[in-house]
Amino acid sequence: MDPLVILAFIGTAVVLTLSPGPDILFVIAQSISQNKQAGIATALGLCSGLLVHITAAAAGISAIIYQSSIAFSIVKYAGAAYLLYLAWLAFRDRSKTGLSNGTSPLQYLALYKKGIIMNLLNPKVSLFFLALLPQFTSPAAGSVTVQMLILGLVFLVQALVIFSIVSFTANKASRFVLENPGVSRRMNIIQGGLFTIIGLQILFSEK
Repeated sequence: MDPLVILAFIGTAVVLTLSPGPDILFVIAQSISQNKQAGIATALGLCSGLLVHITAAAAGISAIIYQSSIAFSIVKYAGAAYLLYLAWLAFRDRSKTGLSNGTSPLQYLALYKKGIIMNLLNPKVSLFFLALLPQFTSPAAGSVTVQMLILGLVFLVQALVIFSIVSFTANKASRFVLENPGVSRRMNIIQGGLFTIIGLQILFSEK
């Protein structure tokens, strides 16, 4: 592939990743309410989910889901239900403080899994890659499928780097949260509100 095309794609990917969307807000929320390791665990889960979406877009599976109203609706409603369930859990625990820096490996694993599920059950992510990746491919440069996979992996790597930087930056704020139980309780409400907004966005999304 043309290096200039890849550089242009990286620039576009960075701007899109830094935009205040559900993924980066989710990473920030976990990093502030808990610690940087929690944010990174969440980021790894989200990026693992991206890998599935990228492969699906390159293989044409995303296009099939997009064209099938039933398949699209199943993914959409499942994703909305899961996020609204996470919102309910957060609101239920609104009286509890955030986790300390001693968060256990099992809790990090739970965040990793939550990131994967949250990403996989969002059909808008599949449609995003289905719309973005082909714009930077050219039949003259070889297999379009291979090009889409390469670009998708480039997107994944830069997203993981940015999410990690965000996690370390937000860690400074997490110290303030952990030292102030009242602020920590509000973080649970904020997370619940975030999950609710994302869930409703997915619920009412159109193809």
